[in-house]
Amino acid sequence: MRLTAAFLRMIRLPNLIFLALTQVLFQLCIYQPLYKGNVPDNDLCSFILLLFASLFIAAAGYIINDYFDINIDEVNKPGRMVVDKVINRRWALAWHFMLSTAGIFLTVLAVPFAEKWYLILVNVLCTALLWFYSTNFKKSLLTGNVVIAALTAWSILVIFFSKVDLGDAFDAQHLRFFRLAVLYAGFAFIISLIREAVKDMEDMPGDAKYGCKTMPIVWGINATKVYVAVWLIVLIAALVVLQIYVLQFKWWMAVIYLLIAIVAPLILVLLKLKESNTTVHFSHFSNLTKFVMLTGILSMLFFYFYL
Repeated sequence: MRLTAAFLRMIRLPNLIFLALTQVLFQLCIYQPLYKGNVPDNDLCSFILLLFASLFIAAAGYIINDYFDINIDEVNKPGRMVVDKVINRRWALAWHFMLSTAGIFLTVLAVPFAEKWYLILVNVLCTALLWFYSTNFKKSLLTGNVVIAALTAWSILVIFFSKVDLGDAFDAQHLRFFRLAVLYAGFAFIISLIREAVKDMEDMPGDAKYGCKTMPIVWGINATKVYVAVWLIVLIAALVVLQIYVLQFKWWMAVIYLLIAIVAPLILVLLKLKESNTTVHFSHFSNLTKFVMLTGILSMLFFYFYL
């Protein structure tokens, strides 16, 4: 039982549930209402395979990250370590390769190879990026943050590209689907950039000890706060503009939800950011941005009724 709990902690089960929820809501609340009556017969099977492919690749990424982060984690979070404490390093590496391979294999099964070969190629690239993120990118200035943000956005875009052929003419239906995909992928990208920078400030002690060149170490805490504040302002401004646009459709409940569950927590982080200097503060902000990611994804539920 202890081994099972350790394995689930190693693959970040709550994060995988969050990833699954994102893709399921995008499928059920955006794609299916938009294409009602035009959904292919094999679409559900293809989606399920692609969903598990994403989950396996993500789980493999979490494992390899823990594998290479043993020394840093002993400083930053010694009580939450799994690899080399409960699960042997060789087994962790074996699980990484098994899950990565399974993820690529399921991608091949999920999409027609001749028409969607680029999706398979991108998922292979995702697997490689997660490896190099763990070995190099996360220790480099900005590179690791951008990689994680791009992979987070891809979890939505992969569903979009699995439905729409690149050579298709974008009619009104396709164009609407594209806009919603870009909207949520863009939101996921920016909120991930914010959260990764906050986590860098939270993890400074271990990162500094083992030579990582993360933003707060290279630029300093104050400059990193400015970076976070700029992205927060960009995201809040974009969400306010979106709400003004949505008002013409009289989607009152969606506007109220956005204000309370998404914009208000972001403003709170922005206001509290300047006076925050401890690991506890940054941990709180990291959790708050994760909450905003969740509430942002849950906003897809409104489209089920509005589309």
